[in-house]
Amino acid sequence: MSTPPPAAVEQYVLTLSCPDRKGIVHAVSSYLFMTGCNIEDSQQFGDHDTGLFFMRVSFSVEEPADVDKLRASFAAVGDSFHMDWQIDRAAALTRVVLMVSKFGHCLNDLLFRARSGALPVDIAAVVSNHTDFAELTASYGVPFRHIPVTADTKQAAEAELLGLVREQGVELVVLARYMQVLSDDLCKQLSGRIINIHHSFLPSFKGAKPYHQAHARGVKLIGATAHYVTADLDEGPIIEQEVERVAHDVTPAGLVALGRDVECRALARAVKWHAERRILLNGRRTVVFS
Repeated sequence: MSTPPPAAVEQYVLTLSCPDRKGIVHAVSSYLFMTGCNIEDSQQFGDHDTGLFFMRVSFSVEEPADVDKLRASFAAVGDSFHMDWQIDRAAALTRVVLMVSKFGHCLNDLLFRARSGALPVDIAAVVSNHTDFAELTASYGVPFRHIPVTADTKQAAEAELLGLVREQGVELVVLARYMQVLSDDLCKQLSGRIINIHHSFLPSFKGAKPYHQAHARGVKLIGATAHYVTADLDEGPIIEQEVERVAHDVTPAGLVALGRDVECRALARAVKWHAERRILLNGRRTVVFS
């Protein structure tokens, strides 16, 4: 007699944050046990500074499950601990819009990683205030949307972007070297759902050619910071930072190349961790589970 095939197993991720108190882990694990779920990985962190508790649980269900039913049944647990929580299918791809201006290294890196399966994202569109990367975007089979921005059209341009986000069910906006300052209103509407990348020289080297300014000062360490966007320019909660040492013989062009590489690496990690539901906001900081 042949052995029956193993039952299909569905994977889910539960993330939560709430005021820290006794019984949270017990309540979560008891709920998962009572609903026939199997915990495969669990990480938690209690922040003594803020009094908040954070948790990420990866679990599986052997019987066919409905994610909406799981959410509905967990609601009572969430309410009892005043949790901010969500349950998602682990295999669900995060719908993303990438935004770019005149520098395409981060855009190209993210497009390639998404196509190769290294990033669990579904790129709904690339948005730019220029047309320079329309051909590159088309080569990946991704829609390109040109939304020019001037002082007079900024409000209309942001309204068009928000319309695209709503129409396409976009969960994350990534500023892949998009060189426009976003309005406070847009930052609030996309709070926790928009990531930016910038070099590490702020506030020392502002304006044009920061890597050339750094070379002139003999900088020995460069880096990049990926963070969530807030109304405070380049001061949102940090997700990831990457650094590279600089030798004395590196030219300005070499420094630019190193800078682009560290920007790509830091941004790709931040996008990946967000898509894998590993990041939880903790005020002006983040909790990033490995």
